[in-house]
Amino acid sequence: MTARAAAAPIIDIAGVRKTYRSGAIEFEALRGIDMRIDAGEYVAVVGPSGSGKSTLMNLLGCLDLPTEGTYHLAGEDTSAMTEPQLAGVRNRRIGFVFQQFHLLAAMPAWRNVELPLVYAGVPRHERRERAVAALERVGLGDRVENRPGELSGGQQQRVAVARALVTEPDLVLADEPTGNLDSASTRDVLALLDELHASGRTIVLITHEHEVAARAARNLVIRDGLITEDHPTARPVGSVGPVGSPGASR
Repeated sequence: MTARAAAAPIIDIAGVRKTYRSGAIEFEALRGIDMRIDAGEYVAVVGPSGSGKSTLMNLLGCLDLPTEGTYHLAGEDTSAMTEPQLAGVRNRRIGFVFQQFHLLAAMPAWRNVELPLVYAGVPRHERRERAVAALERVGLGDRVENRPGELSGGQQQRVAVARALVTEPDLVLADEPTGNLDSASTRDVLALLDELHASGRTIVLITHEHEVAARAARNLVIRDGLITEDHPTARPVGSVGPVGSPGASR
């Protein structure tokens, strides 16, 4: 057995259902999901509004628990964890990138990036060093002292990506990361995700845009709470490029 075969997948979901209840009314948002994603994969979960992808994202991010089924993240069974345990998993193992940047307006870029390290109890001097290194990694080494209002939309999303990477998580979970960006900034952020994947990072991208999903190496299509398709993509030629390439938002 090879080392890759022996290693636990980053995501291993089996028989997952999620039912919401309001009084006597029940709504089954996920109706039996099975999913396996190995280390280093770049996968897009694509589906229309109401398909269940947001519910699935919440479960993948340990922001919610399934009604039935199991979810193992990097070999850890999250399905029976307490909330403090889930909070620890979110901090250590998952880097989040959302459609809304969720940056604190009064803080410079490096202070926004260091926040997960604050929650993890990392010493102050190490936090700044790691935050600056993460910003340099996404091409913003010259913007570490800028506040969000002094940055473009694309740059703000880069800060959010740096924040997601600063803890060196097993998984980067990107939920509609280009939804609030113009076309140039969208290309910039997708090129950054391409580069992160090329460096070996595991990325799961949640989107309703098929053009965005095509940048991933594998697409999972979700409809009516079920995975209906699972297939590789024909990735764009030359999709991986340097972070600071022409067209990047400055």
